[in-house]
Amino acid sequence: MKKVLIAIDLQNDFIDEALGTKEAVDIVEACVQKIRSYQGDFVFATMDTHAENYLETAEGKHLPIVHCVKSTHGWQLNDRIQEALQEVDATIIEKPTFGSEQLVKEIKKLAETEPLEIEIIGLCTDICVVSNALLLKAALYETPIYVDPSCCAGVTPESHQAALTTMKMCQIDLR
Repeated sequence: MKKVLIAIDLQNDFIDEALGTKEAVDIVEACVQKIRSYQGDFVFATMDTHAENYLETAEGKHLPIVHCVKSTHGWQLNDRIQEALQEVDATIIEKPTFGSEQLVKEIKKLAETEPLEIEIIGLCTDICVVSNALLLKAALYETPIYVDPSCCAGVTPESHQAALTTMKMCQIDLR
């Protein structure tokens, strides 16, 4: 069985800039350590990626805070996260919205050759982490999928907890 680690949106805007939180800052070290010590076969990372017209998009109308505009500092991965991802030769996937169809496609391709076990970490638990976890579970329903709550943070502690409950109810296990 091959093991896959997926780091969701560990970007500056979600950690300590436009949409950052204390809880997001607090998980950076745990995420760095998880990535560096990962004993699996593949590491992927997603990057929320928007254009300058973000506020004109459907997402921007519901979340009117400009963030993760491609090539800005806020869009960049956190420096320590970036370094750890480079050390493990992670595959980076840019995504235009919460869930990534491209990520699912890449993971499904891996699953064609051998069974997988997937672990997910990142930001924000209640938006992009839960979206990607549910997309992956729907596409690979027999594949064990785990989320490490100590390496995730939500918009609020309450919404983080709600997302963990949702994922648990959909047979995504917590580590």
